[in-house]
Amino acid sequence: GDDNLAAHFSHMTAAKGIGETSAIAILAELCVLPSTMKSSQVSRYAGLDVRQTESGTSVKKPGRLSKAGNAYLRAALYMPAMSAVRHDVRAKAFYEALTGRGKKKIQAQCAVMRKYLTGIWACMQTQTAFDSTLLFSEQHIKN
Repeated sequence: GDDNLAAHFSHMTAAKGIGETSAIAILAELCVLPSTMKSSQVSRYAGLDVRQTESGTSVKKPGRLSKAGNAYLRAALYMPAMSAVRHDVRAKAFYEALTGRGKKKIQAQCAVMRKYLTGIWACMQTQTAFDSTLLFSEQHIKN
């Protein structure tokens, strides 16, 4: 019911970078999904799973995002993830660890988006507030 949506909304906006507009857009796309979906399936639904491109003749290209998937959801996660990298120490450290290992900025950005999506989905399933400490390991944080 509506109580559920209101709870999801307040849990999501606990995340750095997720304001009302983003929360509404993300909720609109996610609340139609069966709650039995695993977060990996939700990532695939959003098109945030990285598919390896392999074709017979070409050398292995780096993994790229599948263009399939829900563009609205990807768009709604883009700004929050950008903002998280700026304002959330854990997201920033995770992002920098990836770019430090030679990932392109857009790939690192998408990894943050995928983490955020996973976190939001977990919030909705468990009725708990978004908590970035559960998503990003401490190990990336440089003291």
